[in-house]
Amino acid sequence: MMRYLLDTNIISEPARPDPSETVVRRLADHSGVTALPSVAWHELVYGVRRMEEGQRRAHLRDYLMEVVRPSQPIVPYDADAAQWHGRARAVLEAEGRPPPFADGQIAAIAATRALILVTQNTSDFVPFEDLGTEIGKRLHVENWFAA
Repeated sequence: MMRYLLDTNIISEPARPDPSETVVRRLADHSGVTALPSVAWHELVYGVRRMEEGQRRAHLRDYLMEVVRPSQPIVPYDADAAQWHGRARAVLEAEGRPPPFADGQIAAIAATRALILVTQNTSDFVPFEDLGTEIGKRLHVENWFAA
């Protein structure tokens, strides 16, 4: 059963030259209960594709296709997520806090499936957490970089 939805910065951490031991350990500890939002998968594939040909690009492409893709279910942005996102976006814009579209999609996928969103960029998702139950299901966020 899935429990955590991983943001791009979490799933890409093990491929960094000097990865956070805390994040790598937590990924191992929670193996089998994590997934990727389709939006993060897009960001990863797009990012690698934009890189110049070379060793680093080949390493990251192999990591994505041979490690990440076989081990992480990809959760789509579906009608439930779109509805949650639309409500959240309207509320935040009315408050003068328009959120980045991709962050809203990721938050919506996590909230509508009752998954804990794991990211280093917790401040990007605080506006969605602040909504509480105002728009339906609540978003919960964790930072695995924190000790």
